[in-house]
Parts: sequence; C-alpha cells; structure tokens
Amino acid sequence: MATGARFTSEEVAEVLSRYDIGKIRKVMRLVGGSKHAPKIVVTTTQGRFLLKRRLRDKDDVYRVAFAHAVQSHLAKRYFPVAPLVATRDEFGTILQLSNNVYELFKFVGGARYSGSAEATIDTGRQLAKFHQYLTDFKFEWEPVKASCHNSTMVRRHLKTIASDILQSSERKIHRCGEELMSLYNSASVQVNQLNFDSWPKQVVHGDWHPGNMLFNKDKIVAVLDFDSIKIAQPVTDLANAMLQFSLVGYRPNPAEWPDYLDQAKLVQVLEGYREVIKLDKDHLESLLDLMIETMIAEAVLPIAATGFFVNLKGTDFLNMIVRKAHWINDNRKILTAAIES
Repeated sequence: MATGARFTSEEVAEVLSRYDIGKIRKVMRLVGGSKHAPKIVVTTTQGRFLLKRRLRDKDDVYRVAFAHAVQSHLAKRYFPVAPLVATRDEFGTILQLSNNVYELFKFVGGARYSGSAEATIDTGRQLAKFHQYLTDFKFEWEPVKASCHNSTMVRRHLKTIASDILQSSERKIHRCGEELMSLYNSASVQVNQLNFDSWPKQVVHGDWHPGNMLFNKDKIVAVLDFDSIKIAQPVTDLANAMLQFSLVGYRPNPAEWPDYLDQAKLVQVLEGYREVIKLDKDHLESLLDLMIETMIAEAVLPIAATGFFVNLKGTDFLNMIVRKAHWINDNRKILTAAIES
C-alpha cells in the first residue's frame, strides 16, 4: 500500500483555482518519487497537468525558483523538459499557500527506460546537451556548491557507521563502514591527483538516473525532477549517470545482487555524452573513482541515520556497495580501456 503525504480535496480545489487550466474532469494520485512531495495528475478541458507540492522552508522557494529558471532556460533551447504552467495572475510559476510551495506542469506522456543501447546512448547525449546549454547560466540565487567527491559530510557518516555508536550486534556494519572509508579515501586521492578542484563548475542535474526521464522510441522526451540541481564539476554528473545506468541489482535482497556493473551500458552513456562534449584524458581518468565515491556517498547518509536504505537492510546494502566498488577496482584496466577507446 502506498504511503506518504497526500493532497486533500479542499487543498486541490484551492490550488487549482489559481491556474487557468479549464474545467477539471479527473484527478488521479501519482505514486513515485519522494513520499514527502505528493503529486497528482489533473485532467481538464485543456489537457493533462501534473501538480506537485513540497513543504516550504527558508530556502525552498529560492531552490524552486532556481530550478524553474533552469528549466525555462533549457526549454528555450528545445531541451526536453516538462513545460511549467504560470499562475492565473501570471506572477510566475511558483504558488505559495500557507506553508507549502506548489508547481504545475503540463503532463508529458512517455515510456520508461527500456534498457536498449539506443536509449542508453541518448541519456548520455542529452546529459551533455544539458551541460552545454547551462555552461554560462547565471541566476541571482545559486544552490549549494557540492558533490560526492572528497566530502566531509560523507566521511562523517562513514565514521558513524564504523563507530561503536550503533549496537554491538551490528559489528558487521562497523567493519563495512571501515572498508568503505578506505575505498572512499583511495578514490578521492586518485581524483585529487588529477587537479579536480581546478576544473570549472556549473549547474548540474545531480540525479540523472532512469527513473527521472521519459522516452519515445528510445529518445528522451522529458527529463524530470530538478530537485537535486546544484553547482559542481559536470564530470560528477556524468560519473553518476554512468553508475546509475550500469548498476545491476535485483530486489528485494541486495545480498543477492551481483558484484559486476553492466559494462556495455556504462560505455554507452559515455558514448552518447562524447558525441556532444569532448573529454580530455584527466576527465576520462577520473570517472571510475568518481563512480566509487558516488556509490558510497549515496548509500551512507540514510543508513547512518536509520540503518536502512529505503526499505533495504543497511548491512546487506553496504556490503553490496563494497562488492561493487571492489569489482570496479579489480576490473580497472579493462574498464579504463573501454572508457578511453
């Protein structure tokens, strides 16, 4: 059964009255994404729309405004994003009511990622266009400048996992945290030696994975979810994309997931990217270590806080990360040759 935040009927009526979208015919809940950001699909006499709600904090309005500016910038260059809908008063595309912030998009239909080579290559191609179109993007407010590389926060969470703060019955997770710290530090050193901090930063998507895009005939028709955009080196976005599309896992038990990554998909994402943006030797050399850092960073924060990754047991999930990180290192020569070819 789906759980999480929901809209009330009164709330929907109040929010939709602020938009000029015709007569409402149908409202349907959309399950997926953050359980704290409910979504509904609204069908009206003017078409279909997607309404999203998020809690407002002191910075959230600025984050949403930044994301909307990025999406508008991309739309003007015919990049595939869901069109934003302005409020009836045309003051903008952000609606603030009580303690909530609302966004309304024109609904984009499409298929989920098929796993085909053509679709995988296009994910890399569109990521490169995303970076290319935003190279010189400026806005009055910028999100955090951060990445998974050489992160103090990641190390702090790894230390929590490796410490005796957790119950003694979880000694396995302690040892796993120590091993992940060693893997993370080694990868960070390798990337630092390539003079990573001197590489230019710009807007990156921050969450480029199969669930955040829709396709038609193996071509992306919409990139979704701009909640994680930030300022970082674009190569971190590419490394994350290569990781997300090459991960091989089978729910529900990560202990049964294989060690290996899908090398073909890893290379296909990079192939599509390099059709648009050329990468120098140092950037190519950084990718495997950035993938290791990203894989570790995305796992440790929720596990350090709750002992679980979504609904997966933390010990099993972290052990899987250890195995996959070692697989990258053990196959570094073959993967590097494939990346550089």
